Amino acid sequence: MLKPEENPPTIWPADKSVQDFQGTWWVAHTKSRNEKALAWQMHKKNISYFLPLTEKVYKKSRRVFRSMLPLFSGYVFFCGNETDRLEVLKTNRVAGLLTVKDQQHLVTELLPIEKALQAGENLTPYDYIKAGQQCRVVAGPLMGVEGLVVSEQSKTRLILQVDILGKATCLEIDSALLEIVQTS
Repeated sequence: MLKPEENPPTIWPADKSVQDFQGTWWVAHTKSRNEKALAWQMHKKNISYFLPLTEKVYKKSRRVFRSMLPLFSGYVFFCGNETDRLEVLKTNRVAGLLTVKDQQHLVTELLPIEKALQAGENLTPYDYIKAGQQCRVVAGPLMGVEGLVVSEQSKTRLILQVDILGKATCLEIDSALLEIVQTS
């Protein structure tokens, strides 16, 4: 198990945002448990990537362990040119690549996840939901972030979806911070 400082950066280059990346986006479907190793290899080759990580805390034999796990198990988002794509394939850590047909749509979906991680929110994997109320955060560090809202056990959760993967993540939020997004 890696110490927190031994994990790859969530985003590379670290001083950029996913909206600043230049090139074509792809989604690498990694071989089992190869997400971080692939991210480190992309880091060394200076290939722009986004690997959202979430902290998992568990107890074993009266000891508390903390580990950083990929939010979307088996997937790493990366952006670059054809040479970068070939370099990623040469790592032997990729089972397949998903082609991103709507590049801007993917960036639009990744931005709220990036913003939530930067705000220190604890994101957890969540089953993908197709139907629900589309809402926007109106105050606080996540102001402007949009997602679907669900209620579970008297808690309000904002679901941030990534359509290309058929996956989502969620965070708890005070419903007073939300407004309904009107679709026309």
